Amino acid sequence: MPTNKSRQRLRVLVVDDEPLARCNLTVLLRDDPDIGEMRECDSGHAAVEVIRETAPDLVFLDVQMPECNGVEVLEMLGTELPPAIVFVTAHDEYALRAFDVGAVDYLLKPFDERRFRLALDRAKDKITRQRQSQAARPERFVVRSLGRIHFVPVADIDWIEAADYYAQLHLASQTYLLRRSLAELEHELVSRGFCRIHRSIIVNLERVRGLQLRDDGEYDVLLSSEVHLRVSRRFRKGLQERMADLGAAGSPRHT
Repeated sequence: MPTNKSRQRLRVLVVDDEPLARCNLTVLLRDDPDIGEMRECDSGHAAVEVIRETAPDLVFLDVQMPECNGVEVLEMLGTELPPAIVFVTAHDEYALRAFDVGAVDYLLKPFDERRFRLALDRAKDKITRQRQSQAARPERFVVRSLGRIHFVPVADIDWIEAADYYAQLHLASQTYLLRRSLAELEHELVSRGFCRIHRSIIVNLERVRGLQLRDDGEYDVLLSSEVHLRVSRRFRKGLQERMADLGAAGSPRHT
């Protein structure tokens, strides 16, 4: 059946460290008239870069890859998740976890064409619904803690601090480690109401109650949770301007 020209064709990324596995998927994808541009990656790190650069509609993502597995790819992407993800794995236990991290379906190796078509149709349905509703991409992070997968809404985060090669997300009563740099998070979250106040701290401006003068003449940010965070002199002016821009009755109050 010919492709409907009014229908936007899908951009697809296939991620697997095994060349044969990638080939099997791309061969099946080429038979579908709704598939447009296709790309391939042989590692998780490469996949993160390509997803950020090209924003594919659909990603077939191998779970088990050396150095950076499928779940870690989603962690590093943060809120930049593609609209539809299909996990590909050779192990049942990983397949069952696919839905825990927001995958629309999973393919258990070896799979046949019928099972592939079912997964592809499910992905198409999700993408179509999202396009029709013009839904925004989910504003949440995927993190692992104590062997479990958690979805952490960006809006629930009070503040973030650097923790070696990770970032620690502070919520009202919980903390999570995310495999991202603070510089990456600052770039990603600045448009969502977050502001850097120190070289190692980013705050959610919705949680800021005011600035408190310290004995040494510097300032602390006072959060609604009663947490005090030091403001670097380098970032203080930017913080005050951001708060004023948000219409918080001028600059934050000084105490």
